[in-house]
Amino acid sequence: MDYSQFGAMLPELIILGVFFVVLLWDVFGGESARKALTPLTTILFGLATVAIWILPSSNIAAFGGMYVDDMACKTMKAILNVGVFIVLLQSAKWVESDQVAIRKGEFYELMLVTLFGMYLMISARHFLLFVIGLESASLPLAAMVAFNKRHYESHEAAFKYIITAVFSSAVLLMGLSFVYAFSGGSLYFNDIAAAVIGEESGLLVCALAFVIAGIGFKLSLVPFHLWTADVYQGAPTAVTSYLSVISKGSAAFAFFVIFVQAFGTLYSALWEWMMYAVIIATITVGNLFAIRQKNMKRFMAFSSISQAGYIMLGVMTESALGLGSMMYYIFVYIVSNLAVFSVISAIENKTGKLSMDDYDGLHKTNPWLSFAMTLAMFSLAGIPPFAGFFSKFLIFTSVTASNSMALYMLVLIALINTIISLYYYLLVVKAIWINPGEAKVESFKSDGSQRVALWICVAGIILFGLVSSIYQYCIDSATNLIML
Repeated sequence: MDYSQFGAMLPELIILGVFFVVLLWDVFGGESARKALTPLTTILFGLATVAIWILPSSNIAAFGGMYVDDMACKTMKAILNVGVFIVLLQSAKWVESDQVAIRKGEFYELMLVTLFGMYLMISARHFLLFVIGLESASLPLAAMVAFNKRHYESHEAAFKYIITAVFSSAVLLMGLSFVYAFSGGSLYFNDIAAAVIGEESGLLVCALAFVIAGIGFKLSLVPFHLWTADVYQGAPTAVTSYLSVISKGSAAFAFFVIFVQAFGTLYSALWEWMMYAVIIATITVGNLFAIRQKNMKRFMAFSSISQAGYIMLGVMTESALGLGSMMYYIFVYIVSNLAVFSVISAIENKTGKLSMDDYDGLHKTNPWLSFAMTLAMFSLAGIPPFAGFFSKFLIFTSVTASNSMALYMLVLIALINTIISLYYYLLVVKAIWINPGEAKVESFKSDGSQRVALWICVAGIILFGLVSSIYQYCIDSATNLIML
């Protein structure tokens, strides 16, 4: 093996470098050194994020084409890094709490390993590398979900997550075994695409259904979503916020690459109608069940299920416009969703309250948190002029660009569901600003790192829809992938 090929994996090597520094500092540093672990990790990861953004864009393939790093992959990894950096900021107070402080190194190490696995998923052009990345991302996440060792709900959530993850991996591998047979013994995406042209057998239909199911678990697509609400509720809030955006972003990008590059020739014949059903069910079920929730973390779980359906609209275009719109949507979703979780985390750390009813009259005692939560809810609902409106508008536009009546109907159903989502997002705004009675959360000052995280998210919600160069950069990156 030519070990110089590892040099092509610069983003992965950067993340591994941060991981080893954190690991060695945690293991061999003294008590005083460990106290500096949180700022060290945050600073190092911030520098790593900047480094990945400014890496030169080039189409690099390694290990016989199993691994690819192009502008689209680099951009998606950088977007995920921004989300992880915000999570690190908002979780700083939690990891320094009495119950967690002794294990904070483990939390950071597990997070970096999962991110490394997601990087592999994004760059994989061979199903073997994709599965390695998927498992590298999934298994440490189970440990992160169970991080609150003394809480029964955390144990239950981790058990449900790992059982569902194992089952979904088994289903995915079963589907890949069928695909391996059809392709004549290859798991390269390009070889599979060439081998399945014109194939419409029942076995291939089953293979595609199994692959959709396996990846659909990571995205919480209906009907593979049943783990989501319980895991979000039981996991520590910092882990829930990480699960809700970072995991989804990497899986959505990988889903697009796999189904366009490996199964694109079967789009209209086989998987187009499968995805119509999955997307409609995902958006609708997520919205309807979100209306019934009072626990804020379960509320955001069903919100994230619905948002996954909107993200998947980009896959249906099979184009650079669709992928670019998807990447932009994920970027906006990261800042909007993490703004919500920053507020939830701040209130939970101070009061332990997680019910929507506890937010009644929040504006009287905590106007800044109320303002940030309101902007985030408006963005998630797609209300102009916030970034969420532009992300929805642009992904709808990319879908309708193909002039397909079926896609027009899909967008119409998504628009109707947007009205439903507007109702339940405004329930939170109503509780904060309109519901009568005394405020149930006393006035408090959030931690400095949490405020920085919230400022970043609010700035993103306001600016991302107005700075058109961000969207154009995503489109240019996606064009690079399609032309590769």
